[in-house]
Amino acid sequence: MRLSRYFLPVLKENPSEAQIVSHRLMLRAGMIKQQAAGIYSWLPMGYRVLKRIEQIVHEEQVRAGHIPMLMPTLQPADLWRESGRYDDYGAEMLRIKDRHERDMLFGPTNEEMITDVFRSHVNSYKDLPHTHEFLVLASTGESEVFYDDRVTALKLGDREIDYDNWDEVAKVCEEFTTLYARTDETHDEGVFNGVPEANRKVGRGIEVGQIFYFGTKYSESMGATVVTKDGGKVPVEMGSHGIGVSRLLGAIIEASHDDKGIIWPEGVTPFKAGIVNLKQGDAAADAACEGLYKALAAKGLECLYDDREERAGAKFATMDLIGLPWRITVGPRGLANGVVELTSRRTGESEEMSPEAAVARIEEIYAAHP
Repeated sequence: MRLSRYFLPVLKENPSEAQIVSHRLMLRAGMIKQQAAGIYSWLPMGYRVLKRIEQIVHEEQVRAGHIPMLMPTLQPADLWRESGRYDDYGAEMLRIKDRHERDMLFGPTNEEMITDVFRSHVNSYKDLPHTHEFLVLASTGESEVFYDDRVTALKLGDREIDYDNWDEVAKVCEEFTTLYARTDETHDEGVFNGVPEANRKVGRGIEVGQIFYFGTKYSESMGATVVTKDGGKVPVEMGSHGIGVSRLLGAIIEASHDDKGIIWPEGVTPFKAGIVNLKQGDAAADAACEGLYKALAAKGLECLYDDREERAGAKFATMDLIGLPWRITVGPRGLANGVVELTSRRTGESEEMSPEAAVARIEEIYAAHP
């Protein structure tokens, strides 16, 4: 993508309404635009990152055995009347009528919908799908967090997990849910005091996921039952977990930035590298940048080429702000010696090399981050 043809409304100053780093940098880097309190448009740069993170989450869900599906946001009110939630919600629920005067609503969640899908097709324990959660992608907020700092060492690593093995899954669940970690809404001071003092930590955190156990709240009220081995009928036990994709984006920025801007990890970066032309209009510099741009594109590596008629300092500042992991700088002086400069956004280290070597290095780097 050529920056002269791209929509990237970067801001030089910190917006007054932004209180946390990720919010400030997302606004300054032209990733989002606030439309109203709590309502944002995802601009092209932000949308690219959002979709990359969503794809990673999707791939991991599928790898764990989840089956994707899509449910409508506009839902019949009768389903919510069955569960008893239609009257529980107040004025914040958007309620409408369709052209046949049927009551409809703009569904804030999909528990009723998935229960209806389930009860329509599953009647016996033999029909139960071999899955683990119904998943909703949702946004969650920043909270005060009380935690045992040993949770930060928890990771699956390269472990292969057989999700059909009850004992194996239970062991992982126990490992990841035993140590104390709660937001201020569910914090229990007495339980927290049982954590070794050296491990007790309090801080601000971005809540990027949740787990909910519904029990039979929806299945009993909506008649979602299955026939058991002995011929009896039981309501199904239900639960869900939510992953806040947009909050993951914010969390990445919080964990990976400096005073110049964002530092994207290679796995989620909106563009693989930035190409900076130090002297736009110089025949040699223009040709070299075009050659780099096309060579990288031919290898499936989409880059952002700053081809604007701007001073070098402004181009560097933009690249630092938007946080692309690698920058290739092209100028007449370097080209006279047959080299360009490859710079790491994370370390700031630069290395001179031929344009061909720079393309090969970028290709090598992203071979590990497909």
